[in-house]
Amino acid sequence: MKIKEVIVVEGKDDTVAIKRAVNADTIETNGSAVNDEVIERIRLAQQKRGVIIFTDPDFPGERIRHIVSQKVPGCKHAFLPKEEALAKRNKGVGIEHASNEAIRRALQGVKQEVEEYISEITWEDLVTAGLIGGDKASCRRDRLGKLLKIGRTNGKQLYKRITMFQISKEAFAAALAQVLQEEKE
Repeated sequence: MKIKEVIVVEGKDDTVAIKRAVNADTIETNGSAVNDEVIERIRLAQQKRGVIIFTDPDFPGERIRHIVSQKVPGCKHAFLPKEEALAKRNKGVGIEHASNEAIRRALQGVKQEVEEYISEITWEDLVTAGLIGGDKASCRRDRLGKLLKIGRTNGKQLYKRITMFQISKEAFAAALAQVLQEEKE
């Protein structure tokens, strides 16, 4: 599988894992203090080939994703579920621990950032669905994020990603129905 875009990852181990799974070029941020030189390389890559941000499913990874997408608009995003990024014996989480198949699946489910989109899904829809507030909200958001391939989120991030990635009302309803059905089983 050849990836046209340049993939932004956190470090060398992530690059090794990506190159093991697919044929792609990467830019490493080398941690969450993303410097101006790295941002300039990402901007150039975005202009020439496009960029996929593919960071670890943890707080530092989400912080890097946010910094890069703020400074380089229009990026694509790949998300890896946390359970597919766990090291053996749960000693750490990261792309470097994921299987080749998990990495390929995440890259096949890439989402495109879009500016100035008015979502069909409202904040009230999320509250009504039990995705914001309530006992099961966090678990429901996690499962919904996996199904929609938008990653793990809190309530505000869920609303923002649904809007940013133009998730349709139909896709949202289908994923939510599956989440609620799984809760009954």
